[in-house]
Parts: sequence; structure tokens; C-alpha cells
Amino acid sequence: MSERKPSASESRRLVLGIGNVLMGDEGVGVHVVRYLDTFPLPADVVCVDGGTGSFHLLGDLQAANRVILIDAANDGRPPGSICRLRPRFSRDYPKTLTAHDIGLKDLLDAFHLMDRVPDVTLYTVSIVPPEDVGTDLTGPIAAVVPEVAQRILHGLRNGHGES
Repeated sequence: MSERKPSASESRRLVLGIGNVLMGDEGVGVHVVRYLDTFPLPADVVCVDGGTGSFHLLGDLQAANRVILIDAANDGRPPGSICRLRPRFSRDYPKTLTAHDIGLKDLLDAFHLMDRVPDVTLYTVSIVPPEDVGTDLTGPIAAVVPEVAQRILHGLRNGHGES
């Protein structure tokens, strides 16, 4: 992921891909940040493979002024559907996100208790829950990885977090 890290006094935008790449489409968030990280990014942007999320992400989240999350959703929409949300609390996240996001949602709620309200944008990509273990994305999900990345990249380059 991005090697250049802004100093503590700089503004920082975090692009965080969540998902288990061993579970195929469930790892789409990680695939998006890996794809996005192949492009030149503004100096204040850091891409992070958040894996299945947990307290190991606390430092990255605390250092960010803006957070852009990408995750899979089992929401009944056609596979590859992209949804952009602006959640503030864990109750604002889709209930159908895969189970790994529970720790991440708890972390984001903890910021509210510390009077540190993160500015979060969430992109979900609709998937059919994987039945087998595997690292490959299905066709519909692989096809939208560049689209999600381009939406985020466009917003980052225009100075506002995402589009």
C-alpha cells in the first residue's frame, strides 16, 4: 500500500479496503485499494488493506481526517451493484454487511465517545455470499473494481474525498 505517510501535522485521507481476500468476492474492498494504489495519489492520501477489520486499524483511523471505506455487502442487489453511503454511527451501516465489519463499526462509534467524529464515506459492492474458499473475484465483481476506484480517485484528485 502507499509508502509515503503524511506527518502528524498534515491533513490525511484514509482509503480503507475491508474484506477477506481468501473468500473471493468478500474481499472486494481490499482489491479496490490495491487497484487504487497503483495510481499516483495526492500526498495526503493513504491506502490501507484493512483485511477483516479490528482494533489494529485504530491508529490509521485516528490519524485520518476523512475515511473512505470499501466493503462487500450481501444486500440482495445484483452482484456488482455499487452503493455510496455517508454513515455516522454503526446503526447507519447496512445491516447486511458481512460479519467482519462489527469491530470496525465499534471503532467508529468509539470516536463519537471521544468527541472525534470521523467523516466517513462507505462504498459497498453487492455480492452473493461465497460458498467456497478462493482468492479470485467473480466476473461481475472484478468488472466493478476499476469503476469504484475511479469514483474514489476522481474525488481525491478534486480535493474532496470522493465522488
